[in-house]
Amino acid sequence: MFIGIVGTECAGKALVKRYLTAHGFADLSLPDAEDAHPSTTPTTFPTPSAMLAHATRHWHAHFVTTSLTAHADLAQCIKRPFFLLLLVDAPVLLRWRRLRAKRPALAEGQEALDAFLARNDQLVYGPPGATGCDFPRVPQPLADRTPCPSPGAASLHTLARSLTHVSVLNGFATIPELHAHLDALDLLDPERLRPGWDSYFMVTHLASLRSNCMKRRVGALLVRSHRVISTGYNGTPRGLVNCAEGGCARCNGSGARSGEMLDECLCLHAEENALLEAGRERVSGGGGGGGGGAAEGAVLYCNTCPCLRCSVKIVQTGVREVVYNLAYSMDEASAKVFKEAGVALRQHCPPP
Repeated sequence: MFIGIVGTECAGKALVKRYLTAHGFADLSLPDAEDAHPSTTPTTFPTPSAMLAHATRHWHAHFVTTSLTAHADLAQCIKRPFFLLLLVDAPVLLRWRRLRAKRPALAEGQEALDAFLARNDQLVYGPPGATGCDFPRVPQPLADRTPCPSPGAASLHTLARSLTHVSVLNGFATIPELHAHLDALDLLDPERLRPGWDSYFMVTHLASLRSNCMKRRVGALLVRSHRVISTGYNGTPRGLVNCAEGGCARCNGSGARSGEMLDECLCLHAEENALLEAGRERVSGGGGGGGGGAAEGAVLYCNTCPCLRCSVKIVQTGVREVVYNLAYSMDEASAKVFKEAGVALRQHCPPP
């Protein structure tokens, strides 16, 4: 693994790097890199491309650097399957206090504070008049990280939105507290670089963005042998006015709370749509193709735990396992149905 660290002034980048070198990471550096308290003698490279070439040749080893800050350099690194970009930040007032404690002679008076804030704004937002690129946030783990097309160095704000894998907010009062937080993050978790199947199929969060239901966004996937059979999201049936456009009276102004007046709701749930699109034969593994029986049934992934109404349909169609991310008010009732029917139910939470 090759970890690149970026962040704001006095946020703790050097502390995080020293934590990693203490855990076996080799420090890589460029000639103009600065580290006031280096814990090791870094291996220095003339250019970012030379550094990346070295890490690529020795991809099985662990490396860390704080020298890569230009968007173009980081965009090249992010293409490699062994590279992880870590953003370190802290509240601006706390960082100012750290600077005063670290370099008191350079951090006295209003002029020094103004200079610090000016450096911070240029780093975080870019130079005056810079546009950079603005990426929409995708509410799922390991969102799309397409390199920014704008030329020149990007702001930290742009980097954070487009490239960063992991963010650390270092508001900790002591180094041991920071270390404990880094321990809990488990940066070496393989899923940070290559999602496991459960995290991969949680693209249900992306499917949920197609929802037209006024109550909540829900997405679902049916998967068999690690292959997607069908997808679904909640909303009114085809041919009807979308719920978000007034198509369902229950969801638009009836005052019904979660789980109430469902008999008056015109919206199909995400799980129902996925099941209808697949059909029972493809879900349970039966049919004329010589496939297996219900023991070879599909797995339903859903960003929200299925309601009771969907649970009985999931059982009837031969689904063997349900994996969800977010809890729902009917979890206990649904879990009881699944347990009695022999359908596995579990919650999956991707790495923080």
